[in-house]
Amino acid sequence: MDTVELRAEADAVLAELVGAPEGSARLREDQWRAVAALVEERRRALVVQRTGWGKSAVYFVATALLRRRGAGPTVIVSPLLALMRNQVDSAARAGIRARTINSANPEEWDAIHEEVERGETDVLLVSPERLNSVDFREHMLPRLAATTGLLVVDEAHCISDWGHDFRPDYRRLRAMLAALGPGVPVLATTATANARVTADVAEQLGTGAGEALVLRGPLDRESLRLGVVQLPDAAHRLAWLAEHLGELPGSGIVYTLTVAAAEEATAYLRQRGYEVASYTGRTENADRLQAEADLLENRVKALVATSALGMGFDKPDLGFVVHLGSPSSPIAYYQQVGRAGRGVKHADVLMLPGTEDEAIWRYFADTAFPPEAQVRQTLSTLADAGRPLSVPALEAAVDLRRTRLETMLKVLDVDGAVKRVKGGWESTGLPWVYDTERYAWVARQRAAEQQSMREYVRTSGCRMEFLRRQLDDEGAAPCGRCDNCAGSWIGSAVSAEALKGATKELDRPGVEVEPRRMWPTGMPALGIDLKGRIPAGEQCSTGRALGRLSDIGWGNRLRPLLAENTPDGPVPDDVLQAAVAVLADWARSAGGWAPNVPDASARPVGVVSVPSMTRPHLVDSLARGVATVGRLPYLGALTYTGPNGTHAARRSNSAQRLRALSGTFAVPDDLAAALADSPGPVLLVDDYTESGWTLAVAARLLRRAGSGQVLPLVLAAAG
Repeated sequence: MDTVELRAEADAVLAELVGAPEGSARLREDQWRAVAALVEERRRALVVQRTGWGKSAVYFVATALLRRRGAGPTVIVSPLLALMRNQVDSAARAGIRARTINSANPEEWDAIHEEVERGETDVLLVSPERLNSVDFREHMLPRLAATTGLLVVDEAHCISDWGHDFRPDYRRLRAMLAALGPGVPVLATTATANARVTADVAEQLGTGAGEALVLRGPLDRESLRLGVVQLPDAAHRLAWLAEHLGELPGSGIVYTLTVAAAEEATAYLRQRGYEVASYTGRTENADRLQAEADLLENRVKALVATSALGMGFDKPDLGFVVHLGSPSSPIAYYQQVGRAGRGVKHADVLMLPGTEDEAIWRYFADTAFPPEAQVRQTLSTLADAGRPLSVPALEAAVDLRRTRLETMLKVLDVDGAVKRVKGGWESTGLPWVYDTERYAWVARQRAAEQQSMREYVRTSGCRMEFLRRQLDDEGAAPCGRCDNCAGSWIGSAVSAEALKGATKELDRPGVEVEPRRMWPTGMPALGIDLKGRIPAGEQCSTGRALGRLSDIGWGNRLRPLLAENTPDGPVPDDVLQAAVAVLADWARSAGGWAPNVPDASARPVGVVSVPSMTRPHLVDSLARGVATVGRLPYLGALTYTGPNGTHAARRSNSAQRLRALSGTFAVPDDLAAALADSPGPVLLVDDYTESGWTLAVAARLLRRAGSGQVLPLVLAAAG
């Protein structure tokens, strides 16, 4: 078949894919170049094109043509569950049978594997995490590599350490690439990669410029109108959103930086009469599906979402994207705003930056590759064990939080230093070099990206041009549409009534603090005889905090108060009154102080405080203030018995935190006597809880000393 005939066949498949009459759809020239490279030349191609350009059309059209020519199924590696669902539906229109393997459908995996082996599946969409599954890697992956007709790496910037969404699972694709048969084409696609990330992706995939066709197009989105609305505080931003959301075109997405902020904004907008839904990492899968469907069908005005919605939502007529807070990277920002205006002529993109943004960036910045000493300690622990160790077992030996430890192990696995096996992880014994220069460079690049976002907010030049230059788009030029080019099209004023409502919503204190129920794995190996479930008679009860440090209400007020450089002092009056209000609501809640606990609805008999080495005056005044207002006796404080009267309070994993706390507290004689004289529930007061282990250890001591239920009250909770 000559090139003209192949082009005609490709355009016919495209018409089926988009549901257009035959002969009315035609691939763009770069789309056709990519398809021809994959089907005719069986080459590798790297496509960097803006969202909405039609990257999925390239791999679906190429799949149809390759399958007709006897090729095996296409394997698409994609991190986006929402996009997977959209693409399965799109493929069906062109008669392409697509299935997906991801964390949301484990009950279907066996049947899908059988369908693939019988040749009944044209496209298999796989999440990158599957590549790190021992069973998938050892059994399914070799068969796929041997039979694959086309490998597609979607959102390929995720391969890069310098991309905004580095996922080490993606780097396993090197093994699959090496195992592909001769002449199997490979397509890598992304919408947001600057020159640095593009080069890194090419290196990770082995698709260097000498081997691959690189198609990089202009990133301007002519439908998008960018703007920044500067407002003084979180209440003004929430009020502004409530007053202007109805003016924004169609339906859209409101992005927040944290789960807490998404939940706060959703609750307030619903109070104001808007049909909105929350979409975060805490949202159950069924609720996510419903939220996606509601937005697709315009049954809601907006999804209020964190990056959990991210890149994968495909709604061509999305009319707006609003950010309550600035993302830390122009790559992340451009990726998210690129969801809007794909199938409409005009879409509004607005950022409402907050004073808390940079504090939130720092809070979530605990993802850098660990220092060499901690990496070497992990490798030594695995080598000395002589058997596989689970992550919980490693936590007892390595002072890293679980998510950071898991990410580090995946990188070491890809580098060949460790191997994931049934039962956990084991050392390969192979030499490994800590790439100090690379990790330092990555850290500098992330800092530079944060500075770019500060400049984006402040710039007086074209905003689209600014973003395009950040992505190394050589054709960047003023757009003529943004607020700096054409003037602001939307005001910043908010009414007194809206501001009052938003302030009231954000001023409402009180979130639950869930107690620890199980001791961490591996404590006996540290010489601490704690394991399994914490006995009911030694557990802490569900507590209360004024707010989370990550929310935009009380979080904004508590972060400065609890900052490391803030001098210690008495609890501010408004904070004390808020704590009293939380206690009053707690007492009136269903079931009283400790629901589902017999005889636990009784009023506390007194107040106990956790001693603080960094904020002793703050915690003591809070405890005594609560006791005074609540007309409760202040029974006293626990004492420190650890070395130098201190205990470790670093952001470490559960086993290491509990190890640092073990034997550190004691119940002094006068407090023990007070508990014996007044048996019953006690309030346990502290300033902050992150892991929950300080409260768990303190509660165990108090329960063993004769107290009733231990009811924690803290100013702030993490998360």
